[in-house]
Amino acid sequence: MTQLHFDSLAALAAEAEAQGRPISAVVLTAQACTTERSEQALYAQMQENLLVMRESVRQGLAPGVKSASGLSGGDAHRMAQSLEGGAKLCGPALSAALTKALAVSEWNAAMGRIVAAPTAGSCGILPAAVLSAEETLGLSEHACVMALFCAAGVGMVIAHNACLAGAQGGCQAECGSAAAMASAALVELCGGTPAMTLSAVALTLKSMLGLVCDPVAGLVEIPCIKRNATATAIAYACAEMALAGVESAIPADEVIVAMKRVGDSMPAALKETAEGGLAATPTAQALFRQVFGEGTQAAGCAACRACR
Repeated sequence: MTQLHFDSLAALAAEAEAQGRPISAVVLTAQACTTERSEQALYAQMQENLLVMRESVRQGLAPGVKSASGLSGGDAHRMAQSLEGGAKLCGPALSAALTKALAVSEWNAAMGRIVAAPTAGSCGILPAAVLSAEETLGLSEHACVMALFCAAGVGMVIAHNACLAGAQGGCQAECGSAAAMASAALVELCGGTPAMTLSAVALTLKSMLGLVCDPVAGLVEIPCIKRNATATAIAYACAEMALAGVESAIPADEVIVAMKRVGDSMPAALKETAEGGLAATPTAQALFRQVFGEGTQAAGCAACRACR
C-alpha cells in the first residue's frame, strides 16, 4: 500500500477506489502503519470512543443537566420529550439526531465526559449522526466504528490543510469540520462510494463557510450547543444529496483550502475571543454579568453601542 500522509481527500478516495475498499478501511490500515500499532488495537480504541459517545448521549438526555454557568442545559431533554409525541417537521431520523447533538453538547458544558470530535465545542455532531443512523438503519456496531475511521480520515486532511480550532479559523473550522466528518460517515454508512463521500464533505463545508466563533461570555455554550444541532442537520442534508449523485462543482480539497483562507481573513473579534458577533450583543453582555458578577465587563462591550 502506498503510504498516505492525509494531505489530500482526492488521494484518500483514489486509494480506496484502487483497493476496492471503503475509505474507513484504508484509513485504519494507514494509521496502523503510521503508528506502528495493530489494526485490532486501533479498532478497539475507536470502539471505546463509540461507547463514550453513547454514554454522553444518555447522560445528556437526562433531566436536570445544567452547566456550571447556568446558561445551558435541559434542551436535549425537551427535544426528547417532544420527539416522543412524534416528529413534527424533520421526521424521526433527523429529529433524533438533533436531540443527540444537543445532548452531547450539553453534557460537555456540564463538564461530562465526551469525545472531542474533532473538538469539544463540536462534540455533538459526529456522534449524533452516527448513532442516529445506527438506530434508523439498524446498523451494526462494527459499521459505526468503521464510519468513525472514515470521519477521522476527513478530519486529518482538514487539520493538515486548514485547521480545526475556532480560535484559528472560526466556527467553520470546528462545527464545519465536524459536520463534514459526520456527512462522510453518513455516506459510508449508507453504502456510498468514496467519490460520494468527497461530494458530501465539499457540500457540507461550502454550506458553513464563513461561520464565526462568538461564544457568549467566552463559554462554549451559547451559541455553540445549538450550532451542533444545526450543523448535524446540514451534515444529513449534504449526505443525502451526495448519495443521490449530487456533486460539488468545487472539489473537496479546494473547499478546505478556501475555508482556511476565509479563516485567515477573519478578524480576531470573530475567532473565539468573545469580542464580536453574538458575544457583543446587549443580551450577551447581560449574561456575562449574570455569570461573572455585576461590575464586570466582557471584552465585547467596547464594540457594542447599546451597552454604553
